[in-house]
Amino acid sequence: MFKARITVTLKNGVLDPQGKAIEKSLDALGFEGVGSVRQGKVFDVELDTKDGLKAARDLEAMCEKLLANTVIEDYDVDIL
Repeated sequence: MFKARITVTLKNGVLDPQGKAIEKSLDALGFEGVGSVRQGKVFDVELDTKDGLKAARDLEAMCEKLLANTVIEDYDVDIL
């Protein structure tokens, strides 16, 4: 059994209107000192395999085919 956390974030230079909205809302709520906010998404995935190489390949394929839009997003896979 492999557990992995996949973090998907916008690439540098890609506009992030949701992050900007959160940034403005934090300011409106009185949180001072927030320089900027970039939003993303996190996926926790469990794979029923003992083959670490297969797990790594499958996780990367999941990111490339579904979980991340690799044109505008980066992703990071951490085995937990």
